[in-house]
Amino acid sequence: AQADKMIENVVGRYSLPLGIGANFLINGKEYLVPMVVEEPSVVAAVSYAAKLARTGGGFRTGSSEPVMIAQVQLLDVPDAAAAERAILAAEADLLARADTSPSIARRGGGPRAVEVRHLPQTPAGPMLIVHLLFDVRDAMGANAVNTAAEAIAPTLERLSGGRALLRILSNLTDQRRAWAEVTIPAKSFGGLDF
Repeated sequence: AQADKMIENVVGRYSLPLGIGANFLINGKEYLVPMVVEEPSVVAAVSYAAKLARTGGGFRTGSSEPVMIAQVQLLDVPDAAAAERAILAAEADLLARADTSPSIARRGGGPRAVEVRHLPQTPAGPMLIVHLLFDVRDAMGANAVNTAAEAIAPTLERLSGGRALLRILSNLTDQRRAWAEVTIPAKSFGGLDF
């Protein structure tokens, strides 16, 4: 009954062992990492690797700002260069129209910038792709970004003289990146000849 309230069409439940990965030092702070895994030795191996990582200062992580990209495809644009100039000149208005998520705005996110790409040769003919860069904060942001793309599409049509077709969150996440790095000194691998 509880599981059926969590997701749709529940037909059963299953469980796996819950273990704790030990020895983690991440950005100078100690962590115990919960792990659900059914294979023996994985938790032990991860804990040993984390112990080795400590000898080099542990794991270092970081991330960029959480910016997702909405794309609006403009077809049948009579003058791509003029349309690009008009769209970029109207950036402030477009950003105001794209500010459609009060909950993300309350957290400091929202639309940040507009970019225009001209694709002169595609199977569908020449087109402009307008990127709306949207800071989604801790959200995945698909609904907010899609709503913002829909909100600015009519204005983009007017500015470009073209027709908006696709208006959607892009799978390209080059504006939203996370990374982790670690250095393990060779001497930490005792018994190996370097």
